Amino acid sequence: MSSFADYFRNNEAGNTNRNKTSAVIAKERLQILVAYDRMARDRPSYLPSLKQEILDVIRKYVNVDLASVSVRYEQEGNQEILELNIVLPENAGRVLEAALENN
Repeated sequence: MSSFADYFRNNEAGNTNRNKTSAVIAKERLQILVAYDRMARDRPSYLPSLKQEILDVIRKYVNVDLASVSVRYEQEGNQEILELNIVLPENAGRVLEAALENN
């Protein structure tokens, strides 16, 4: 651990310590900015509109209400997971098959 006096040294070793300290400070600041950016992404603001748009597309083929759609966002390490669960009515399979055949 460097002492307070090391900060004010003008010799070559002192300059290296100051540069190293500046690098460490810059690295810490960058880590803080990256962490802040990641925290902002943890709560995406687009999820409600994404949920509604997906529901609108599904409604073109099957009668589904908003309560039957759930969206879950999760971040695990470097991976972001968006899970979408939709409870379809019993006849949805036949309706979707017919829609796919027509396209």
